[in-house]
Amino acid sequence: MIEELKNTEIMNKVGGRFKLSALIQKRMIELMEGGRPLIENTQGLTSMEIVVQEIKEGKIVLDMTGDEKKTKVVPF
Repeated sequence: MIEELKNTEIMNKVGGRFKLSALIQKRMIELMEGGRPLIENTQGLTSMEIVVQEIKEGKIVLDMTGDEKKTKVVPF
């Protein structure tokens, strides 16, 4: 398990454990479909570690507005 997920800080940043898991799932699908990582130096990191780092750096958020719930990439 990734150590950052044991800390409640990342869960609170996203708005709860269910929103966190939804964001992780949706972003991992984007990466598997060819999306590019939004962080530097991804060498040796798993997809999960990349997504967690993107969340920690505020690069992605879960957009809960509109009809469809989707991952929204936040510009730097």
